[in-house]
Amino acid sequence: MTIRFYSGLPAAVGLLVVSLWATQASAQASASAASPATLEAPAAPEQTALPAYRSALEGYQRYTEEKMVNWKEANDATARIGGWRAYAREASQPQAPEGADKLNSGAMPAKP
Repeated sequence: MTIRFYSGLPAAVGLLVVSLWATQASAQASASAASPATLEAPAAPEQTALPAYRSALEGYQRYTEEKMVNWKEANDATARIGGWRAYAREASQPQAPEGADKLNSGAMPAKP
């Protein structure tokens, strides 16, 4: 058998082809030389416990629309409580820690 290497192929690719051909030829020779008496049945694969299947959509919650408030009623409610200044005051107040109303300690958080 004559193997020709083309000038465009690097030497490494040619070497790979030759080594694969040699491996295939030796595998065929060893397979034909083995007698059926020496061949053993393939071992059964070990049974491993697979993790239980868990769907990615298991905790999916269907979209539900929230009740829409009439824009005029929302504007009137904002005007009644003092407009945007009421929201600014609310945002500037320090947040109470969770469960503070249950403790009734009255202690203010330490200033940084």
